[in-house]
Amino acid sequence: MSTVVEEVRLNLPHIELAARLYGPEHGKPVIALHGWLDNAASFARLAPKLQGVRILALDFAGHGYSAHRPVGCSYSFWDNVHDVLEVAAFLGWERFSLLGHSMGAIVSVMLAAALPERVERLALIDGLIPPTGEADQTSRRLGDALRAQLALPGKRKPIYAELEHAVTARMKSTGAVSREAAELLAQRGLMAVAGGYTWRSDPRLTLPSPLRLTHAHALALLDALRCPARLVVAERGILLEEPRVAGLLEGLSMDMRRVPGGHHLHLDDEAGAEAVAACFEGFFEGA
Repeated sequence: MSTVVEEVRLNLPHIELAARLYGPEHGKPVIALHGWLDNAASFARLAPKLQGVRILALDFAGHGYSAHRPVGCSYSFWDNVHDVLEVAAFLGWERFSLLGHSMGAIVSVMLAAALPERVERLALIDGLIPPTGEADQTSRRLGDALRAQLALPGKRKPIYAELEHAVTARMKSTGAVSREAAELLAQRGLMAVAGGYTWRSDPRLTLPSPLRLTHAHALALLDALRCPARLVVAERGILLEEPRVAGLLEGLSMDMRRVPGGHHLHLDDEAGAEAVAACFEGFFEGA
C-alpha cells in the first residue's frame, strides 16, 4: 500500500513554511525536524514506518520549499525554535512530541528544555547539543562571521548542468549520504535556473555563527529536559566523531540506542529506516 503524503503550506505571522504531513489525522502529534541543508524529505523513509502518529515534517526556513528569512535576518537555532512554536500554534497543537535529526535534534532539545510544558516526548537521531565555543574565542568568531557576511554578495551558488551532478555533489558534501538519500533530498532541494539546477537553500545558511553557546550552556539544556527522551546514535555518525560529545554520551541520563549506519541512517536505505523505526516503536504512545 502506498503512503499518503500531504504537502502543506503554513502561513505563519512572520514567514511561510512548507511541510509534509504523514499518518492519521487523529494520531499523536509529532513535529519532525531535519538537519542542516536537508529538508522534509529527510523523513521520507522513516515517517511511514511510525504507526499511530500524525507527523508534520517541516522544511526549516531557508530550506526546501520554505521561504527564506527577510534581508537583515539570520538563521540561529533559537529562531528555528520560535518557528516550531508558531507551527504548533498554526496546527492547534498545545502539546506535541519532537522527532529531530542532527540540527533538528538540537532545535528539539532547546525547545524541550526551554518550554518543558509544551513537549511530550523527544526522539533524537544522531544529534544532541549545539556546536559550542568558549569565551576566549568570542572576538575571533565574531570577526570571522562579519567578514563572511560582507563577502556573501560576491559569492554565487553552484549551478549543475545535470541533476545527476547535483546528486553526486550532495553525496560527497557535509553529512555524506547514499545515492538514494541524495536523490530524495535533491527532489525537494533543487530548482531549475539558467544553465541547469541549483539548490533552493538560502546561501546565508552557510555563514559561520557569530556566537556560540559554551559547553556549560549546552549541558544546562540537557539538565533542563523533563520529558521522556530517546537518542539513536549512528555508529558511523557525527556524535561519536567529536571526543567531547562522545564522552558526554557515556554519562547521559537518556534512553540511548546505538544503531549501525552513518549520520543519515534513517534515510540512506530501507534497512536503516527500519532499524530507527524499531527504536521508536511505541515511543510516542508511551511505550
